[in-house]
Amino acid sequence: MKQYLLAVQFDESAPTPSEEEMQEQMARTSEVTTEMQSAGVWVFVGGLLPSPATTVVHPGNGTTTMTDGPFAETKEQLGGFWVIRCGDLDQALAWADKCALACGAPIEVRPFEDAQWK
Repeated sequence: MKQYLLAVQFDESAPTPSEEEMQEQMARTSEVTTEMQSAGVWVFVGGLLPSPATTVVHPGNGTTTMTDGPFAETKEQLGGFWVIRCGDLDQALAWADKCALACGAPIEVRPFEDAQWK
């Protein structure tokens, strides 16, 4: 079984959804997560605060510096993610399809490296 990251691409320039819209979205994504758990593919899920909450740690010359804000200057940011375990990419894409419909946002599907960490 291979692990996949299903990353929610959040457009921070889009209008903020109403409280009711957010509650509906959370209910839909919760249903998908519950379905993943029942199917035995779910590993982890997490939502992220907006990019202004970000701190970036930059390495250089044996020291680091820290800056506020996201590393990339773009309106699209990572808004949340699921980590799932599937037999192949087609299965991961089927779950991503459900996730995209549930949260109303694009989902980037990326496999984890096969390396075994010890």
